[in-house]
Amino acid sequence: MTVRSVADGFSFLEGPRWHEGRIWMSDFYTHRVVAVDDTGRVETIAEVPEQPSGLGWLPDGRLLVVSMHDRKLLRREPDGGLAVHADLSELASWYLNDMLVDDAGRAYVGNFGFDLMSGAPMTTANLILVHPDGRAEVAATDLAFPNGVVLVDGGRTLVVAESFGHRLTAFTVGADGRLTDRREWAGFGPAPESTDITEVLGQLNVVPDGICAAPDGTIWVADATGRRAIQVAEGGEIVRQVDAGDTHVYACALGGPGGRTLYLCTAPSFAEHERRHTREARLLAVTLDAPAGGE
Repeated sequence: MTVRSVADGFSFLEGPRWHEGRIWMSDFYTHRVVAVDDTGRVETIAEVPEQPSGLGWLPDGRLLVVSMHDRKLLRREPDGGLAVHADLSELASWYLNDMLVDDAGRAYVGNFGFDLMSGAPMTTANLILVHPDGRAEVAATDLAFPNGVVLVDGGRTLVVAESFGHRLTAFTVGADGRLTDRREWAGFGPAPESTDITEVLGQLNVVPDGICAAPDGTIWVADATGRRAIQVAEGGEIVRQVDAGDTHVYACALGGPGGRTLYLCTAPSFAEHERRHTREARLLAVTLDAPAGGE
């Protein structure tokens, strides 16, 4: 498998989603949501001053965007303007993070839980459920940096990446979108016990960041410190991996013709002070040797 560059010149990419023939992503420090076609042409879709992250769509086609710093979920209206869909500042203890929006328009939003960029002691965080009408509630607690979220088993199971928990955690999804039956979907080693983020990172074999589901029931995981994306089966077996070379992988998405393209959001590091004023992030892609799903 040959990894190719699709587009570059970004600050830090997150939240990739294959939608209407393009990859849509958030570029953190240029405060933009962008859409990129396979020729590398970049279109700015929205500007989010408080830093965009997770993306998803309501059933009527309107885009939802996580606004990280003010802890709000925004909705892009048909005229291109942004409206507040939900204010999550009372439910999220620090900046908002990645998000999944299901077919019914329910959004599941993670948050940092603590001031990662300043090196504060690590604390756990909530996963928040936002109903289609904007009502919000806590869906799950005590997650170690809830990050990428996917649905598997025909939408009956939600899996969230706990980046600093060394695992993917699963829940059963009820008819009302609420989560029960918490369990480990895949573990990569013992969970760190330290609250010092430097010590925590040193104890992790895999740092699961952004994730995306494949139709065979496996999950692709961006390994934020491993410079790779790994395809993981339930239970934790790594069945395939894509190496990104000399850069780190922070998010991934499936799409492209036949759903056979794995897109990778990459950058040399994640630290804000190193990425804010640089434009070294790249969107990479690899064509897989078997159908992998996509829209």
